[in-house]
This record gives sequence, C-alpha cells and structure tokens, in this order.
Amino acid sequence: MAAKAVGGGRWEVVKKGRRPGAGSNGRGGGVDRRALGEANGVWKYDLTPPIQTTSTLYERGFEKISKKQNKEQVPPPAVEPKKPGNKKQTKKVPTLTNQNQKQGRFRSLEEALKALDVAALQKELDKSQSVFSGNPSVWLKDLASYLNYKLQAPPSEPTLSQHTHDYPYSLVSRELRGIIRGLLAKAAGSLEFFFDHCLFTMLQELDKTPGESLHGYRICIQAVLQDKPKIATMNLGKFLELLRSHQNRPTKCLTIMWALGQAGFANLTEGLRVWLGIMLPVLGIKSLSPFAIAYLDRLLLMHPNLTKGFGMVGPKDFFPLLDFAYMPNNSLTPSLQEQLCQLYPRLKVLAFGAKPESTLHIYFPSFLSRATPNCPPAMKKELLSSLTECLKVDPLSAGVWRQLYPKHLSQSSLLLEHLLRSWERIPKKVQKSLQETIQSFSLTNQELLRKGSCHNQDVVPCDAACKALLQQARGFRLPWTRLLLLVLIFVVGFLCYDFRSHSSFQASLSGRLLQSSGFLPAGQQACAKIYTYSLQGYSWLEATLPAWGSHLLTTVRPSLQLAWTHINATVSFLSAHCACFSDSLSSLSQSLPDVLTQLLHSLRELLLLLYHRALLPLWHLLLEALAQVQQRCHEACRGEVTWDCVKTQLSEAARWTWLCLQDLTVAFLDWALATISQQ
Repeated sequence: MAAKAVGGGRWEVVKKGRRPGAGSNGRGGGVDRRALGEANGVWKYDLTPPIQTTSTLYERGFEKISKKQNKEQVPPPAVEPKKPGNKKQTKKVPTLTNQNQKQGRFRSLEEALKALDVAALQKELDKSQSVFSGNPSVWLKDLASYLNYKLQAPPSEPTLSQHTHDYPYSLVSRELRGIIRGLLAKAAGSLEFFFDHCLFTMLQELDKTPGESLHGYRICIQAVLQDKPKIATMNLGKFLELLRSHQNRPTKCLTIMWALGQAGFANLTEGLRVWLGIMLPVLGIKSLSPFAIAYLDRLLLMHPNLTKGFGMVGPKDFFPLLDFAYMPNNSLTPSLQEQLCQLYPRLKVLAFGAKPESTLHIYFPSFLSRATPNCPPAMKKELLSSLTECLKVDPLSAGVWRQLYPKHLSQSSLLLEHLLRSWERIPKKVQKSLQETIQSFSLTNQELLRKGSCHNQDVVPCDAACKALLQQARGFRLPWTRLLLLVLIFVVGFLCYDFRSHSSFQASLSGRLLQSSGFLPAGQQACAKIYTYSLQGYSWLEATLPAWGSHLLTTVRPSLQLAWTHINATVSFLSAHCACFSDSLSSLSQSLPDVLTQLLHSLRELLLLLYHRALLPLWHLLLEALAQVQQRCHEACRGEVTWDCVKTQLSEAARWTWLCLQDLTVAFLDWALATISQQ
C-alpha cells in the first residue's frame, strides 16, 4: 500500500480499510482514480492520445516503488511555500523514470520475460478484479498494459518475419500462459473489444516518436486468436477500411495485417478469410505485397490438408490470383510473381473444391475468355490445361463451350488445336462426348462460312481443327465383321476343295490332320455319347409325353372353351355397338369447337378403319389357320390324332428342313468358290 503524508511532520501508514481520500493528501487519490477511469474508458474508433505517458494504469496499482519515491519527496504540509516547487519535481521524476524504461531496460525479449514477476502480475490482476468486479474489459486492459510496460525490449519490425509464426507468444512460460488463459476465460464476452483495444493501442504507439515496444500487446493478440480465431474475421470490412485509411503508413498497415493474420495459424478457414478479405485487395501495393504472399505461403505450409479450406476460394477470388501469377508487367515484382506461381496449384485445388465434377463448368467461361492468341506462353499453357481438365472432369463444360463457341472463335481454335495434340491422353468416354461437340462445331462453322461473316479468319482455323479432330477420333478401325466373313468363306472353301480333291473325308488333308491330332476320335466319342443320351431322352419323351399331353388337354380344354366363348362374345359386342359408339362421338362433337370436332371425327374414322381392316381380317385368318391345321392333322393321321402320327409328321418336317439347309449350303459354297476363282 502507498504511504500517505499527514500533518505534524509525521508519516502514517494508511490501513487497508481506509478510503483513498480520507487522508490530508486526498487530492492525489482522486487524480489516480480519475486516471484509471480514463485509461479504462469505453474505446472508440477515433482514439486520440489525451492520456499522458506518465498517467497510465501502471501508476494506479502496478508500480508501487515509483509512487513511494514520489511521495517520499513531498515534505510535511507545514512548509507551504515549497509545495509548488515540490509538485513540479514530483511530476518530473516519473517522467524521467518512464522515459528510461521506454528506451529499453532489457537487451532482448527473452530477458524481459525471465525478469517478469508472475506472482506480482497475478496479485495486481486479483486487485483489478476486486476493484472492478463488474467490468471484465478493465481486467483485460490492465493485463495488456502491465505486460507491455514490463516487457520493454528492443522493438522488432512490424511483421516479425525473422521469427516463427507464434513469436512472441512462443517465449511465454507455462505459468504465464495459464494466467493469461484464465483471465481470457473469465472475460470471454469482452474478447472482441480486447482485440480491438490491443490493435488500436499498437497503432497509437506507432504515432509516438520514441514509442514503446509492442510485445505485450502482440502476446495478448496471439493468446486471444489462438483460442478464438473467428474474432478477427467477425468484421473484416471495418479493418479493411482502417487499412485503407493508413495506406500511406506501411508500418501501421503491416501491423494490422500481422494482427489479423494470427487467426489463420489456428484455423485454415479463418486464415483464408483474412487473406482474401484483407490482403488480396492490397496485393498490388509495393510495400504490402511481400508480406501478403509470404503469409499465404506460410499459411498453406502450416495446413497441408487443404480439404478444410474448400469453399473459401471462389471464381471472383481465383481469377485475379491467376492474373497476378501469370500476367506479365503487373504490379508484382518478378520474384513475388514466381512465388505466387508456386502457390497457384494449391490455390487451384482450393478453388475447385471437393466436387470438381459439378463445379468446373462455372470456371470454364473465364478460362476460355483469357485464352487469347496474344496470351503469354506460360499463361496460355496453364489456361489450356485447365480447360482440358474442365472438359474431362465436368460433363457440363462441353455444353457451356457450345454456347460460347460462336463468340469465342479465336480462343476455341487454340483449345481445339490443344485437344488435337493431346487426343491420345484423353479417356475414351470423354472422347465420345467431345466428338459430338466437335460435330456440332463443324455445322456451326459451315453455317458461318456460308453467311460470309466478318470472323472468317477465325472460322477457317476452327474448321480445319474440327476436321482433323473428327478424322483422328474416327481413326483406322479394322472391319471385324468383314474379316470374320472372309475367314469363314476361306475355311469353307478350303474344306470343300480338300474333300473333292481326295474324294473322301478320311483321305483328305483335314481328316488326316484331325486324326493325327486326336480331335477326330474325341469328336466321335462325344458324338456317340450325345447320340446315346438323345436316344434315352427320346424314349423318355415317348413314354411320358402322351400321358402328360392327354392330362394337360383334359385340364385345359374347359378353360380354352370358355375363353373362346368370351372372345366370340367380345367380338360380337364390338361389331354390334360400333355404330352406337360412332353416334355418341357425333353427338359429342356437336357441343365442342371445330378443332376438337375434327379431331374426334378423325379418331372415329381411325377406329373404324382399324376394326374393319385389321382386327376382323386377323381374326378370320386365325380361325382359318386353326381350321386348316386341324384338317391336316386329321388327314395325316387318318381321323385319329396319336403320338405316332405326330412323331411321323415332326420327323418329316425335320427332314424337309434339313434338305433345305443342305441346298442352301451347297448354293452358298458354289457362290463362294465362284467368287474366289474369279478373283
């Protein structure tokens, strides 16, 4: 506790229970409480520095030694003439002390962290929580002020590019991390305000000429965003406006970018949001572009699993990056452009997403519009490979190309020539769909050439590329059907010649070859077995088929007779009511419009025609055929239809069919031999 001076030239220690204003020096207590209120007041965007460097929270409760020194220099109030001079001296001493501390008491941040008294910090935080029990934002601001005041080390450059991504938070001890995390957990509802306070206080310190080192505020920002990365991306529009307002101050801009970028090291999605919303809009600025690309490189290296970032990069973000990476003479230096080209494949994976087979047709128009003949070689190569990938992966890309073709003839000619060079590497299924697309392009080319359009100089190379592609797609294919037919004719002709020249099968070359190879005995044995089994099956059918046939006929005959009766009744009903149906159609047509009347009349004529010309003739033919079959069966079997009679008729029919086949085969062989002899 601070010592208070009382009257009579004696010093009295103020106890804990006494109020700060109870002593004779109550004015000093009021000044301290007012300074604390000003330092912990509600933050606004346009923060102005009304608080002097010596009037910080540090004087309220975090530094007792300096206040004791100041108060020991104040003499007893009995000597009143010396008060003004002593008050002036009291104000100068802390200023000199703080000035020496701002210049850096420690040679490095590591030494400052080792010298930090964690127990004293905890004690002062407990005191802040007891005094301002209902205001968690004050606790957090006291923590940031204490850390930044105690960790006075030589300042680093704004982006800390020479250190690891978690510097300076990586130097914090486990005990200090526990205190910071515990306080952040208690004040979870004020973390967004605390992040804004730390960032804007850092920007204020950069305006001061000596300025303090910002290690304490950086540690607090990293501690907040490590557990709550979404705090940095809740209002990116506000920070982008802030960044543009300080566009002429690169140090402030880099500080803002560094602070927001800490969210990405804990979460790839939030990091991409920060990069696309804050760093991509300033990518063309010379002083800010190196950090933006370096941050993206570090972000993608820290998160090799890109699936967590799918859906973040869309066409509006992807194609500006493509232009920055491959378009020459842009605002990026060649080294930065080369670095961005190395990052481009991973950005392409993020843009295409988890289901490229359903999203690539969205990217196809922008790829095609950039693939001009004057395009740089590296960019042209990338565009053509991307267009080919779209056609391979997404089936809808071919349809999009058909719609864009008439207005993008020069770009399409480049793509067609690229497809012609890489046709062998395209899958067969894709080749088939591309062949249909190219055929439609050929029709479009012929139509444009017929009209004599002003784009004839672009149509001619497109037409030539389409013809070459169609010719390569069709290619040289063996006529397998004709080859098989020729082989069959050659084999049959050779066998016939062999049999005729040797007058018997056994003496022929084919018979001796089959006999020596063992195929002929095996074939004869197989034929003998087949013949034996056929005889057994025939005897079984001869024994069982008549009984089963008679049983089936006895069972089915009543049903067939009933069906026959119903069919006759149906036909009679249709023939009797056809006129009635036509009369109803005519009566209905009178109440309908002329078009429907004509339609119904045509329908009636069609039904009548179908009935008289098709149904009735077919029915009579069927009856006549059944009658003829029945008559011939009776004639062949001489009145009684038996199994022996049916067997005899079937064998005769089979013999007749076999004779017809023999005649056809002999005629075919004669024709084949005549054809071969003529050639």
